[in-house]
Amino acid sequence: MSNVEQYEYVFLGGGKGGKTLAMELAQAGKRVALIERGMIGGSCINVACIPTKALIQNARVAHVLGSQSRDSDAGPRPATDMAQVARNVRSVVEGLVDINLKAFISSGMDLVMGTGHFIAPRTISVRLNEGGERVIAGDQVFINTGTTAAIPDVPGLRDAQPLTHVEALQLELLPEHMIVIGGGYIGLEMAQAYRRLGSKVTLIQEAPRVAMREDEDITSAIETALGEEGIGIRVGVKPINVSGVSGRAVTVELNNGERVSGSHILVAAGRTPVTRGLGLDVAGVELDTRGFIKVDERLATTAANTWAIGEVAGTPMFTHASFDDYRVLKSQLAGGSLTTNDRIIPYALFIEPELGRIGLNETDAKARGIEVRVAKIPMAAVPRARTNGNTKGFMKVLVDAHSDQILGFSMLGTNAGDVVTAVQMAMLGKLPYTVVRDAIIAHPLISEGLNILFSKVPPRANAQ
Repeated sequence: MSNVEQYEYVFLGGGKGGKTLAMELAQAGKRVALIERGMIGGSCINVACIPTKALIQNARVAHVLGSQSRDSDAGPRPATDMAQVARNVRSVVEGLVDINLKAFISSGMDLVMGTGHFIAPRTISVRLNEGGERVIAGDQVFINTGTTAAIPDVPGLRDAQPLTHVEALQLELLPEHMIVIGGGYIGLEMAQAYRRLGSKVTLIQEAPRVAMREDEDITSAIETALGEEGIGIRVGVKPINVSGVSGRAVTVELNNGERVSGSHILVAAGRTPVTRGLGLDVAGVELDTRGFIKVDERLATTAANTWAIGEVAGTPMFTHASFDDYRVLKSQLAGGSLTTNDRIIPYALFIEPELGRIGLNETDAKARGIEVRVAKIPMAAVPRARTNGNTKGFMKVLVDAHSDQILGFSMLGTNAGDVVTAVQMAMLGKLPYTVVRDAIIAHPLISEGLNILFSKVPPRANAQ
């Protein structure tokens, strides 16, 4: 193929890990091409982390204003201007897209806007958005195509034209009644956000609890908190039929005989890797049984000099995890030894009360047969939580039963994500829990609760 353009490094997809590595290589003078269908900066900036948190912040403001109205003689809560909310979200996204585009250009990389698929190992044909085609090959190729929302195989669901979180971020009219299918992180965040914006919300979860990766005490507290805000939660039930069209009128029939009717339906029931149509078989890249790209601990695929990054490689579905993939690949390209083995990835769920977790929880420890000591305190025991009036939730820590090593920390409460970082640093430094227990933490901070929590850790059974 005489028309093939040769690069040292080619990236198919521009998500967090890939774009960071691509820019760094280009800035170092390497010949780099990044192929992107349309989302400059990746899904996090365009349709995921950033716009959802912007929506959540708008919902938080609406919730505070509504609370003030209820507590005063100011009359009924003002209606949410969804068109303005959508403009606010777009403004945040557009600002970050502009920053990323300028960074791409200044790095010296070749940004190729179009849809690519492999036509040979490490060789990609790109149908350009502006028309035409280019064939691009790389000495090293990185697949960074991410995932997309999965639509469950429920009769009538696809015909109902359901929203995913992408479309839900663009609504300019407030849904009268939003039905949310799925009780994971995305479903919970969107359910609370739309409830706070003024929609009636019903959440349907096939599993027996929401947030199934968390301990039962966490999920029970989440369900209680969301229920207190007026969100209807149905767990342990399965949609068996959907009729109508989202945006007009839609009805979901459940396997327990209940029928839930609303104006909109939003699906947040898992993610599907974007691998279809990429020609991965031609490239020699194999998939696992779930459809994700097979990689080893170095993020190498089954094809020579071909790597995968982020969610499409089965990396936990967080931007910060994808960014760590960048670190792994940077190390590998430089002949280093960093891999994905034994890395500690924090979790954060941006509802109120906020959820943060690092390391093992009780469910994990039990499943692995790891003996632990557990300490737990309510957020009401933390002075700053009381001054802020945010006393819902609790902190919980797991310490090894036979040493003083911290194995995990979970927190449901205000500023949970930030407090988790402090515990994460202690875990990375392999500090005994007693160091955190005895640290001088400024009063009154939410993190001061760590002093209180760690002082409750039971002594070791063999302690003298």
